[in-house]
Amino acid sequence: MTETPDDAQLARWQRFRDNRNAALAEEHGWLTLTSFQWLTPEPSAVELVPGLWHTDESTGVEAAVLTARSDEGLVFDEEGIPVDGTFSAHLSEDESLNWVRYGTIVVELAMRGGRYAIRTRDSAAPARTGFRGVPVFPYAPEWVMEARWEPYPEPREVPISTANPLVDGVHVSAGEVVFSRHGHEYRLQAEQGRLKDLTITFHDETNGRTTDDWRKVTTAAPRPDGTVIVDFNRAINYPSAFTPYGTCPMPVRGNSLDLAVEAGEKMPDGA
Repeated sequence: MTETPDDAQLARWQRFRDNRNAALAEEHGWLTLTSFQWLTPEPSAVELVPGLWHTDESTGVEAAVLTARSDEGLVFDEEGIPVDGTFSAHLSEDESLNWVRYGTIVVELAMRGGRYAIRTRDSAAPARTGFRGVPVFPYAPEWVMEARWEPYPEPREVPISTANPLVDGVHVSAGEVVFSRHGHEYRLQAEQGRLKDLTITFHDETNGRTTDDWRKVTTAAPRPDGTVIVDFNRAINYPSAFTPYGTCPMPVRGNSLDLAVEAGEKMPDGA
């Protein structure tokens, strides 16, 4: 049965949508990715920005290394100081650093799957300049689900794939969110954040038709009685829905709903 949302629900949801679209449209946000390039041990030129880039293990800890002249136009992102000479940076797995700028481009250094890569983020990218918001389903109160949180005794590390076939990932499953729909019980593994909020990455039957291949939804912390509200109207796309240069985590095995979750974000325009 379709329910009619009240004005307060719609107002909260509209604020959420406005903030979401504003975040996507940030100067060097996810809509600005224009390349993903692995670094190699041999100093090499890369696409879109100058300099020679490589990895180095001579100190015993692998680092990313950049060599450039001041007249090439690269500057350090935070300081705005020209890059003149050879500089190195070290990251841990899954860390990122907006390292240098070149005109409208910020170069993000990233460590993914035990390897260094750079991603270029161009504020003038067409995906950003032409962005008018993510298409969404109309707000549907029936997709606001009261669920039960069943934490595991200890979090479990589950190997997963990502949007990049060369990058493996790990889902730290803290427990399961359990809810019923049309008389059937569903269980979805969730990661838990520092504020005890839960993030669920899931497949459903709209994927590939009206929505991207997978989406995620984040809840507030479970209540003291173990109940939690899962609002699928707040299901959002991962960055990989907007760009081929993402390394976003795929759902764990079993986080697939035999339901058409017609709520939340749809496939982006032009995808």
